Amino acid sequence: MKSVLVTGAKGQLGKSIQKIASDYPQLHFTFADSKDLDITDPKSVAEKLSNKAFSHCINCAAYTNVENSEKEPEKAFKVNSEGVRNLALLCQEQQTVLIHISTDYVFDGEKGSPYLVTDTTNPINVYGASKLEGEQHIQSLMSAYFIVRTSWLYSEYGKNFYKTILQKAKEGADLSVTDEQVGCPTHAENLARYVLDLVVEDRETYGIHHFTDEESLSWYGFAQKILSENNLADKVLLEKAKNYRTFARRPKYSVLKK
Repeated sequence: MKSVLVTGAKGQLGKSIQKIASDYPQLHFTFADSKDLDITDPKSVAEKLSNKAFSHCINCAAYTNVENSEKEPEKAFKVNSEGVRNLALLCQEQQTVLIHISTDYVFDGEKGSPYLVTDTTNPINVYGASKLEGEQHIQSLMSAYFIVRTSWLYSEYGKNFYKTILQKAKEGADLSVTDEQVGCPTHAENLARYVLDLVVEDRETYGIHHFTDEESLSWYGFAQKILSENNLADKVLLEKAKNYRTFARRPKYSVLKK
């Protein structure tokens, strides 16, 4: 039986993995949130990963607030870069395969067609830059790893676009959503299954992978779909946002090619 450590266990993906863990009886899971394992603390990482206890580590721990990353870049880099480096060092030492979750925001969004794993990265915000630096630490320090880039995660857990739109619609609020960004909304449970299948199949296809639900939508198009799926399309006014601005720059087209 393979033993799997899941960091960031209280986030969207961590909770989604916990939800489906019973579907993988051949795996033994240890779920750790930030209180159990602070990836920014080398001692905490060393204590958790000692004695070659784990065959795999799935790193779901991340600083994901894109807006706040611009205001507090040191926090984003501490978790998304330094924390990942700590994990990479110990996983390499303990011969633990690291599966790290990364993002479409490592790209600038100017390509105009789906990004391949081999395409040149060029993040345009602090969040993307911190995640890219984490990727680079893994690549320079490890031999057995998977970097899984994904995009626009949503689920029944935590804060995400799907839940926000649904809540506002149920409250009868008018909605104004941008159509200036295009990506692939991805359900966290689908990503969870993809990641766990990497563990089970044990194929040494190490390196960078892209995983999304493949349907490319703007945020406006995604909002339309959410309303339609929940029979709310005729009950809520949904408009395209004019002069949409955010503090952080965001890629206009960040569709990932699987």
